[in-house]
Amino acid sequence: MHSYDVCECGAPLQRTERETPHPVGSEIVLRVVAAGVCHSDLHIWDGYYDIGGGQKLKLQDRGVKLPLTMGHENVGEVVAVGQDAKGVSVGDVRLIHPWMGCGQCVVCRRGEENLCTKPCSVGIHRGGGFATHLVVPHPRYLFDIGSLAPERAAPLACSGVTAYGALKKVSDTLADEPVVMIGAGGVGLMALALHRKMGGKSAIVVDIDPAKREAAKAAGASMVIDGAAPDVLDQIRAATGGGAWAVIDFVGAGPTVKLGVDGTIKGGKVIVVGLYGGDVTVATPFFPMKALTIQGSYVGSLGEIAELLELVNAKGAPDVPVTTRPLDQVNAALNDLRAGKVIGRVVVTP
Repeated sequence: MHSYDVCECGAPLQRTERETPHPVGSEIVLRVVAAGVCHSDLHIWDGYYDIGGGQKLKLQDRGVKLPLTMGHENVGEVVAVGQDAKGVSVGDVRLIHPWMGCGQCVVCRRGEENLCTKPCSVGIHRGGGFATHLVVPHPRYLFDIGSLAPERAAPLACSGVTAYGALKKVSDTLADEPVVMIGAGGVGLMALALHRKMGGKSAIVVDIDPAKREAAKAAGASMVIDGAAPDVLDQIRAATGGGAWAVIDFVGAGPTVKLGVDGTIKGGKVIVVGLYGGDVTVATPFFPMKALTIQGSYVGSLGEIAELLELVNAKGAPDVPVTTRPLDQVNAALNDLRAGKVIGRVVVTP
């Protein structure tokens, strides 16, 4: 097998040859069929998150070690199974849930391995899909994609379940009130598509990029707003009748979180999803006076990815632009994503 690995943070991924793994116990070896390129990969590649004030949260402090094969949005074909791997057979094509925990703690036992304090996530803490093969430790992380095309199914492992998990957190207002979505990148467009399938009333999309605003409009946004406009806050308030009940920030920069806070009505929620980085100051009286909720949303659980696949199989795949590129172009794909040249999602195919 071969893979494209981060050997030095920020440097081009290096092609690495190694022996194709053999599964033991409950392990499964899959041949990678499709691997999504995610904005989170840029942070992993760089080796840090910007947490504001000139500070960085280094990935090595979170247990990430080099060399690393990135790629956490994966569909693969099962090519070998360990003796204890039940319910999966050679030839099965499966979506891989990447957000793995220790499997033993209280959080993991309730099905929320994505929140485990000892993560072992695919493409971050263990080998990912920018490769011809990868190993999954247990069949519970594998999901049947039904009739979905692999390149359409792969982004559901991160972009899809992240958008779905964020929308669930404002589900009490989806059918009655417009949702303000900040950022029309891959996850934002995914959320826009899922919003409709979840019975959402309307979505107002804010983005500084004209091309992404056009993509959001084409995808069904009821209104698009230039995030760089001097009256962006006034436009949000006017469009929502005084302020939004729900704002989902798919950027996660200091200014975008502040915009979300300022754009909510009394009792509103701001769900922060993006990892762009920075910090924000919020007047503490706003929390009780506005009954304000600011909540983070991190990817999704095993249960949520099952729910998402049930929704998609019932109502169709999210209509998000997907471009495929061969695996040997993964460096170019990452660079295009960093430069803001990607609309929707890029999926590499070994």
